[in-house]
Amino acid sequence: MKKLVIALFLALILFPARTFAFDPNYLISDWDFTDIFALDFNQIQHYLNRGFLGDYQTEDWEGRVRYATDIIWRAAQTRGISPKVLLVMLQKEQSLIEDDSPTQNQLNWAMGYGVCDSCSKSDSAIQRWLGFGKQVNSAAMQLSDGYLEDIENYGVAVGKYGPGVPAVIDNTTVTPVNAATSALYAYTPHLHGNENFVEIWDRWFSTNYPTGSLLQAAGQAGVYVIEYGYKRPIHSWSALLSRFNPNLIIQVNAETLDNYPDGTAIDFPNYSMLQDQNDQIYLLVDDTLRPFESTDTYHKLGFKDDELNPVNSHDLESYEIGSPVSLSTASLTGELVKLSTNSAYFYLQGGYRHPVLTEDIAKIRFGGMARTVSPSEVEQYTESEKLLIPDGNLVKTPSDPTVYIVTEGEIRPIASESTFNSFGWQWSDIIDVSPETLAIHRVGDSIN
Repeated sequence: MKKLVIALFLALILFPARTFAFDPNYLISDWDFTDIFALDFNQIQHYLNRGFLGDYQTEDWEGRVRYATDIIWRAAQTRGISPKVLLVMLQKEQSLIEDDSPTQNQLNWAMGYGVCDSCSKSDSAIQRWLGFGKQVNSAAMQLSDGYLEDIENYGVAVGKYGPGVPAVIDNTTVTPVNAATSALYAYTPHLHGNENFVEIWDRWFSTNYPTGSLLQAAGQAGVYVIEYGYKRPIHSWSALLSRFNPNLIIQVNAETLDNYPDGTAIDFPNYSMLQDQNDQIYLLVDDTLRPFESTDTYHKLGFKDDELNPVNSHDLESYEIGSPVSLSTASLTGELVKLSTNSAYFYLQGGYRHPVLTEDIAKIRFGGMARTVSPSEVEQYTESEKLLIPDGNLVKTPSDPTVYIVTEGEIRPIASESTFNSFGWQWSDIIDVSPETLAIHRVGDSIN
């Protein structure tokens, strides 16, 4: 018991309870409100799996029986409202996302649509909106085709809620700064209800780690890499070291990790040799399998049977199949080289040459140690895509204090020091690079 108390005490010190500042004038951004691609089908399902809705089937607004996930996804796509907004509203109105055993009444009035403060749910005038499918569709349509359209055309929704238009709500003057905030007040004209919306949104979506982030829940051994909104478990330390910089692992609370559905696992180190049940041998390069032309080819290239990792066909389903490995395939496991003529860097791997455009990138990716070669040696390799700074790295130039996170091939500026700290990044992990190195990366949206 004493150990448990100490562990809880330490957890509170390292990861204090989440707090958020509720600004009644600004609830969420217009982009977040209408981003219909914010969650894909599987990510919506991941949230519904927390409660009863994970397996729930019922009629949609047209009378077709569908899973709740399908109903929510279709409403988002057809009505132009983010699926994140619909999930938060389901939780705000009836606690449906996290309720294991909701009543039929909760399901029938899932979004609270059509039920005013003084209305009775048995009122015959509102029965046309009864049912989970109708509730989700009608609420999404009201938010988009009703409130947002009225705000665009007339400046206000329901005659009083609009950007820059003061309105008295619960004896407090609120001046919404954007259309999303205005629409949410038109739907729920109370401070407490919208404070609940923001609290749920903050708990689920406020810290959206970019692709390439390495996350580890405090007190747990597993490490995950975030890729396109999924967390990919890394199942061995050798697999981690072969692909990522372990110094970039960010400690987070377990709830943060729980917000991401599982992606495909990373089981083997890069450049592992895998052999399936049909004796086909593959070279693993990132998430691509390059089949050896034959077992004889594998042996003639100098590899031993004790280097093989046995796998089955199920283990290989998530990988792409690349070009075959033949006896003429050079530099199978990769090598950084530098031209003797102009000191240009190339990464030679599996018969291909990848331009490495600056010394910064050569150092970050490969430590900078390169073999000097003649241009004729490099020209024997097939030209391939250039290599950039790996995702997950923090970079800046010596002459500019702006810090960028590299993700999906872009550099995204981090908006402020508080934003930097809120993500758990470490100032010591920032790498100084030349302006030329930054310039060859696309600049993405800022991280807020």
